[in-house]
Formats: sequence, C-alpha cells, structure tokens
Amino acid sequence: MKTVNHDAREALAIFGGRPAVEQPPPAWPIVDDDDRAALLSVLESRIWGGYHPVVGELERRFSELHGTTRGIATANGTVSLEIALAAARIGTGDEVIVPPITFVASATAILRVGAVPVFADVEADTLNLSPAAAERAITSRTRAIVAVHFAGHPVDLDAVVDLCEQRRLILIEDCAHAPGASWRGRPVGSFGAFGSFSFQASKNLTAGEGGILVTSTPELADRAASIANQGRRAGGAWYEHVNLGTNARMTGFQATLILRQLERLPAQVAVRAARAGRLRDGVAAVDGVDVLPAALDRRVSAHGYHLFTMRVDGGRWKDLNRERLAEALQAEGVPVSLGYPYPIYRNALFERQRHIVRDCPNAEDYCANGLWLPHNALLADEPWIDSVLEAIQKVRRSVA
Repeated sequence: MKTVNHDAREALAIFGGRPAVEQPPPAWPIVDDDDRAALLSVLESRIWGGYHPVVGELERRFSELHGTTRGIATANGTVSLEIALAAARIGTGDEVIVPPITFVASATAILRVGAVPVFADVEADTLNLSPAAAERAITSRTRAIVAVHFAGHPVDLDAVVDLCEQRRLILIEDCAHAPGASWRGRPVGSFGAFGSFSFQASKNLTAGEGGILVTSTPELADRAASIANQGRRAGGAWYEHVNLGTNARMTGFQATLILRQLERLPAQVAVRAARAGRLRDGVAAVDGVDVLPAALDRRVSAHGYHLFTMRVDGGRWKDLNRERLAEALQAEGVPVSLGYPYPIYRNALFERQRHIVRDCPNAEDYCANGLWLPHNALLADEPWIDSVLEAIQKVRRSVA
C-alpha cells in the first residue's frame, strides 16, 4: 500500500488500528418467540410436508401483498423460475432474453426447459436489464424476457412491459431481491405473466430455502401448480397425474416462517429505505465511490434493498485497487463484499451449453468495480450507519 500516508496507516484497522465500526450489523435472519411458537405448531400438527394449511395461507397472503390473484409456493426460487417458464410453454429452441448481472438460476432455468438464454446488457446505473439492449437482442426465435429486479431496484417496467406487448413476448419477473418493492405504486411481480420470489437464506424473506410464484392468469396458475405438485390437477385423485410435473412443494415449516416475516416486511422496507438514503448522502461526499443508482428513479415507489450497491473508480484511489479497498473496509468492520466476480455467462457451464451473448460492457464494468452491502446492514440504527460512513472516509483519507 505504497500510497498510504504513514500517520493514517497506523490508524487503519488493517494495520492494527481501532476499527471504525465496532459492532456487527443486525443478525440475519431475525428470530423471536413467535417464530418458535409458529414452528412448534407445525411440528405438533404432524403435517410436515407440502399440504399443511399454512402453505395455502401463505399463497393467498403473498399474492395479495404483491397485487396478484394466485400464489404457488415452491421448494426454492430456482425451481419457481423453471416452473414459470414451463407453464408459459417456453421450450426447445426458444430464445429468452436475460441480464448477466444476476444469480445464475435466472439463466439456468432457461436452459433447464430446453430454451436458449440470450444475455443482454444492463443499465450502468441501475444494473437492471437495459430495455434498449433487450430490444436489440430480439430475433424471430425470441419468446420471453426474464427481467431481474437487481438489488431490489425495479427494472424500468414502463419500457419492458411496453416492449413485451409490442413484440408479443412473455414477461417473467425475477423478484428474488425485491419483495415489497413497487413501481408507480404497483408491486413488482404483478406486471408479468409470473413474478418469481426466493426465500433462500440470504434473502429479505427467508425460510432457509423456499420460493413462490405469483400470477393473475388462472390458466398459468393452474399449470404451474400442477407442475409443482407432480402433475396433479386441482380436485383430482391422489394418483391421477395429468401433466408432466415434479415435486416442488413447500413444507409447512417454511411457509409458517415466511408468514411470520411477512408481518415484519413493511416496517423493514421502510427502515432499509431510510438507512440507504443516509448512506447514499454520505457516500456521495466520498471521492472515488459512486452509489448505484446515483439517484432513485421517481417511478420507484418502493425499493427492496436486498443490496446497497456501489462502484469504485479505481483511478481515484491511486494504487489501492478494489480488492485491497474491500479488505481495508472489512478490517474496519464494514460488511462489504465484491459481489459477482464476472457476468454469469462467463461461468464454465455456459461453455458446454448453447447461449448467446450480446455486447455487455456495463455488466463487465460492474463486475470489475462493484461493491455491495447486504440488506441486514440496512436494518442497523443510524449511529451504526454513520460509523460505516466514517470507516469509508477513514480509508479514503489514508490514500495520498
């Protein structure tokens, strides 16, 4: 670290100084006595599989919260995407446009139904699928778009919905990062044929694993529910299988945990938004780190804030590269991470699979320069947020 000022170097935690952030962020997931009681209720019911009444209650309440008429609970958010595509009858030879800044399941779900993922670039500020890039990627084989609300920031739904309507494409919203988020006052997940949510361990709503689809199209809902329940039909006999399906059922244990967390979600969405605003204002004063996006789109009526995303301008940090900056911040007690190491199309599995990559310079840039904070950090109190800002300023001051 040749550019670090000697006096400041002694103060940095990475060199043995006292860290600026002395307490960890709030633990995740949150657990209380009501959670324990809810789990005990399912335990004592002896209905441990996918047919406990709380699963249906979750489907009803979650779909209502997200402005739709039906919910289909699933074992996880990966199979929910696969089921959505299969229920929409996307299959062999079809092309599906997807962004490369997302978890790999957004694209592997496309492969799993026999279709071809077509990677189109993200917007530089929101890191969401660029509507213009998506439009350029459309061919005669294009059947659908998987639009990811990355970090909890809704994609430009005005443009994406309009594009899908004009080109007769199916829209599937990947809302894994965005429970509680909304666009022009309308919940995400309600714009496409399906909205797909994940309850994996790191998510803003979690049961360790789990997922759910929401839709307002009865035919799609019936198909998805049948696929998730081994091809059965509503009202049919136990051993009557009318469709090709799988076992993607959610258990009562998972459902009851999510129901408990749904009660906390509105307050948590508000707290995360307030803390993110405080961070945004503070980071704006730091030369060399940019918050993404720099300003929220006015059409974003609620941001899910699964992540607080930033970009490092390496040219303004001398020879302190992003990796070393992250190490210095982590030593100061800031739970920052580098995020995705590369766009998902660079994973080895795609070398063995058919896929299409359009130019994605914004995705490549973010993977080379991005930093993020997890959502539980945004549930901390204001003094903790201020200590994070002091840590960032402290490291910045140390660079000559």
